[in-house]
Amino acid sequence: MTEDDSFVGAVVSDLRDKMTKAVSHAQSEFSSVRTGRASSSMVEKLKIDYYGTDVPLQQLAGFNVPEDRLLVITPYDMGSLKAIEMAIQNTELGINPSNYGQVCRLSGTQLP
Repeated sequence: MTEDDSFVGAVVSDLRDKMTKAVSHAQSEFSSVRTGRASSSMVEKLKIDYYGTDVPLQQLAGFNVPEDRLLVITPYDMGSLKAIEMAIQNTELGINPSNYGQVCRLSGTQLP
């Protein structure tokens, strides 16, 4: 193997890593595109102030989509429900959650 071959191999390896990361990032961005069906991907990465620490919503709650236009968020710790509701209201998504005591619902025309 010549010096040129090793250089080309290093460049190809570097490009392969960068392209893998680019594809992964694109998939992540497209998962939050509004499609007309409720999806947890819209809010699961949302940071929630949980006892002074920013925690992704997906670590604090479970998600359920019982109907096409309804997303139900069930927190593991009921004490975090108000923080979840406030964080969703403060996003630029334009969604107003409904707090039902034990779950938070995102429904109707507000969803994508």
